Amino acid sequence: MISDRAIVDPGANLAQDVEIGPFCVIEEDVTIGRGTRIDSHVVVRSGTRIGRDNRIHSFASIGDDPQFAGYDGKPTRLEIGDSNVIREYVTLNRGSTSARGTGITRVGNHNFLMAYSHIAHDSTLGDHIIFANGASLAGHVDVGDYAILGGFTLVHQFCRVGRHSLMGIGTVCLQDVAPYLIVAGNPAKTYGLNVRGLRRRGFGENVILELREIYRRKFRGKTGQGPQGAGAQAQPSSPEAEDFLEFLSQSERGVIR
Repeated sequence: MISDRAIVDPGANLAQDVEIGPFCVIEEDVTIGRGTRIDSHVVVRSGTRIGRDNRIHSFASIGDDPQFAGYDGKPTRLEIGDSNVIREYVTLNRGSTSARGTGITRVGNHNFLMAYSHIAHDSTLGDHIIFANGASLAGHVDVGDYAILGGFTLVHQFCRVGRHSLMGIGTVCLQDVAPYLIVAGNPAKTYGLNVRGLRRRGFGENVILELREIYRRKFRGKTGQGPQGAGAQAQPSSPEAEDFLEFLSQSERGVIR
């Protein structure tokens, strides 16, 4: 299962059925879980933990040093969960040793990172996220579950991307992206609720209506007109609405509007 043309350090910990293609380099202090397949010409650096059933395509760079001018060479980590697809030329950097750094970059489960995506140091990805080609995060970015970043989307350092949000192609995010919303442009602006995506994932119409009313009030300064309008303003009635309002209240960089 390991090509005789790959270089695997004896200090690496590989499950029995891991596949390693030719011309790969797997350094010491690397752990790779069962069912993971790594195609040719992939480099996995020390300090990387990879879970089960991942597929990493050729020429990806996994766990290299953080692109942080003050990095002092101390050990940091990259942790990748299960069942992720990492396409060609994706770059995933380890955490940093900056004052606000956690020392760990984390990727959850069932994510799809298309070619040339970049995940910078100390960033955190949830689950079921899609990065289209060339989408990139600066350092210290948090991305929530089911977010979709369009091709060549850029997210500024220390920003948050809310779950179930959708970013159009070439979007430049200089502030937080609220959950459940569509944003696009340079700089990004909001274009309403991600209704199609929410319905596809089984959100009920009452929840969608409540989220839409909160969006109208918080982002467009309009009083709710639907049957739940007044209630949504006074007290959220769904966990999704609570999540929406909590995200807005906790924003440090401000929220894209």
